[in-house]
Amino acid sequence: MSAAVNPMSQLRVTKVCVNIGVGEGGERLVNAENVLQMVTGVKPQRTLGRIQNRDLKVRIGAPIGCKATMRNQAVIQEFLTNAFNCRENTIPAWNFDGQGNLSFGIRDYTDFPGQKYDPDIGIFGMDINVVVERPGHRVSRRRRAKRKVGTHHRVSADESRLWFVENFNISILEE
Repeated sequence: MSAAVNPMSQLRVTKVCVNIGVGEGGERLVNAENVLQMVTGVKPQRTLGRIQNRDLKVRIGAPIGCKATMRNQAVIQEFLTNAFNCRENTIPAWNFDGQGNLSFGIRDYTDFPGQKYDPDIGIFGMDINVVVERPGHRVSRRRRAKRKVGTHHRVSADESRLWFVENFNISILEE
């Protein structure tokens, strides 16, 4: 008889954030929002400048990019499958941080299936951040009775790599 697996120890993707940094407002930002809407299926949100940089012509409060956050598991599954296909199902090991989260980039939105190049839009790359947690991690974020997550309940980078290999059939490049 096999031992029952504790459901609280299973890993899951909590959210996926996709970011396009444009550096300026206007038509390019609107095009980036359209690209994000096409690729993720989620309405994007504008990101604003937090510091002033005269060399980059960025002001505080000026729109400089857009982001979309996905929390629906079915949408996440489909999006990550397509994103890993854009990367040829290969991710370097250094893309995983110490908490097991994964961050990687895609050079062009036309690498996604079903997307075609439009000269009016141009070329936009994007950064993808995947947050991996175990159930019960909410105790560190809630307002009332906030607590720390124990060391045994945290996700390590090695656990996260193994989970992605099993669930998304990707290969990890060790260096």
